[in-house]
Amino acid sequence: EVQLVESGGGSVQTGGSLRLSCLLSGLSVTDQPMGWIRQSPGEERDAVAVIDTTGGTAYAKSLKGRLDITRDNDKNTMYLQMKDLALQDTAMYYCAAVKPPATRLTADKVLPVLTRREWNYWGQGTQVTVSA
Repeated sequence: EVQLVESGGGSVQTGGSLRLSCLLSGLSVTDQPMGWIRQSPGEERDAVAVIDTTGGTAYAKSLKGRLDITRDNDKNTMYLQMKDLALQDTAMYYCAAVKPPATRLTADKVLPVLTRREWNYWGQGTQVTVSA
């Protein structure tokens, strides 16, 4: 059974930093692209970052420079380091792992489709709340 478990969310003030973690079981983090999606109440889901099987990365244009997506193969865990957090970063953050047959897509090809639930395994999410 494939499971993704996010952690690391919480409350932070504007300008602060957080590192989210996604522990994967049932698959290896290197076997498919993985990424992060966020959704604020009343808003659409947005893909924010992807890391592919080669280690290539892609980021939402509006967030590039403030995010760093990485993985630890030994821990089978993916991370999202976020800095300079703003109020609009408040959201539920979900990690996702791409399902076959899209597992060989590069990060830039995965980013636009990461929000499609039918294409990916999803975790339950971790809440990030940014306050002034």
